[in-house]
Amino acid sequence: MKREDIKVAVLRIEGTNCEEESYRAFKKLGTDAEKVHLKQLLGMDVTEDERRDLNDFHIVMIPGGFSAGDYIRAGAIFGARLKSGLGQELKSFVKTGKPVLGVCNGFQVLVESGILPAFNEKITDVPEAALETNDSNKFECRPTLLKVEENSKCVFTKMYEKGETVLFPSAHAEGKFVVDSEDKIDRLKENGQIVFTYTTPNGSSPEYPWNPNGSMEDIAGICNPEGNVLGLMPHPERVFDKYMNPDWTRKGEENSIGDGKFIFESVVKYVEENY
Repeated sequence: MKREDIKVAVLRIEGTNCEEESYRAFKKLGTDAEKVHLKQLLGMDVTEDERRDLNDFHIVMIPGGFSAGDYIRAGAIFGARLKSGLGQELKSFVKTGKPVLGVCNGFQVLVESGILPAFNEKITDVPEAALETNDSNKFECRPTLLKVEENSKCVFTKMYEKGETVLFPSAHAEGKFVVDSEDKIDRLKENGQIVFTYTTPNGSSPEYPWNPNGSMEDIAGICNPEGNVLGLMPHPERVFDKYMNPDWTRKGEENSIGDGKFIFESVVKYVEENY
């Protein structure tokens, strides 16, 4: 498939606030990206020209923000609307191998809607994990270092070196990834579902603030067993270009590639090669 024919939907509802930079990341790579309101997919309060069909898109991204004011729990309302209005379409979308990316609030939405972790390779009616309030009990906004895990099968990280350390900024109050048993952690590891973990400059155990939320096993991002759905707390779209990195002037200007660019480049190449 030609890159300019790849259609990307950056989903938004009231309260999302990272759709613009997410949209621009995909546009910079030459795709046919569009900011799509959930109501356009549901056919609610829109004209016929404004309606969109989920199946017409090749990539879906759920961006960060505070969807629906994060009432009840972060991402819960957005997740419930997705399940009730697009549940079957989403299951089919994921089952066909099409990629879905959820960043920060988008990760919370994917967990709340049962799209992740999907241990049994299916979207569940009840969440199998949670993103709880940070251990610091406050909003954490800081650069974070992430390790690209060695055994991850995620299609969003194919252009990174295994074990590589990257810098993505975090900005969340509820980013602590938890599950209710060590068995589920073991399954994440065995399935290659742990994609990113928090780390330190020297690779040691990341105590606070290097792990900004207290996630179990320092987990920053996971994928589904097939690898085509990624949920990630830190923001790759905020370091798409080198100059977006907080210390880019210290590292020189040898190229314009930011640490987050390969998230988007990897998935675009995946669609180019497979559709």
